[in-house]
Amino acid sequence: MSVHKLEIAGRPRGPDTPEALGFRPLYRQVKAIFVRRLVDGVWAPGAVLPSEGQLAAEIGVSQGTVRKALDELATENLVVRRQGRGTFVAEHDERRILFQFFKLAPDQGAPRFPDSVVLSVTTGPAEEAERAALDLAENAGVTRIRRLRSFDGAPLIVETLSLPQQLFPGLEGGPIPNNLYSLFAGRYGVTIASARERLKAVALTADDAAALGVPAGGPALQIDRVALSLDGTPVEHRLSLCLTEEVHYLSDLR
Repeated sequence: MSVHKLEIAGRPRGPDTPEALGFRPLYRQVKAIFVRRLVDGVWAPGAVLPSEGQLAAEIGVSQGTVRKALDELATENLVVRRQGRGTFVAEHDERRILFQFFKLAPDQGAPRFPDSVVLSVTTGPAEEAERAALDLAENAGVTRIRRLRSFDGAPLIVETLSLPQQLFPGLEGGPIPNNLYSLFAGRYGVTIASARERLKAVALTADDAAALGVPAGGPALQIDRVALSLDGTPVEHRLSLCLTEEVHYLSDLR
């Protein structure tokens, strides 16, 4: 009998036991338990996790199995290991967003987080493209945020974010911070875990060009992003139009 089978043999089946999650490597089953706790808000952003020994005893697996599950969560930027302090639930601070989600970098100088000015916040029925991107029902509503982002006062990006109203009720009634992902996690319990992006060269429309202060018809990089929550649900559709005279799209392939 393998070590994995020995670790779970004889334990009662229940919603929080590894065997309830299917036939997968044991550390992946333990990882799924941890992800569920993140989704359910049992472990909030910034919270310190119990020790590996405590988690191992609670779930009924070896400490090495817990460590392997946490290592994979750390690789996915869902938890942060801090030497001598423990393991913490990752927060959507600017440093993490810059590393994981914001891929435009200046041609000269270090990558940095842009400033933002909200141009408008509106609500209404989801359009066909929004329904497709966010997997919404035909009668679903969305909140749309249009904003201008800049480096040192120079316009860089004009973008429109479409968000399901059901997930983010009342968003249109309050201030919209620069760091939206931190707001999603802190106020609504929605953590952005990953995103899919499609890149395309386009010509700017008159409205988008006016927002960016450049002639209509000029070139821009279009980034079409769908952001996913911890359980894989699409929760944000973001269409960004970027000027690239002094910046570039940087992606580390590993």
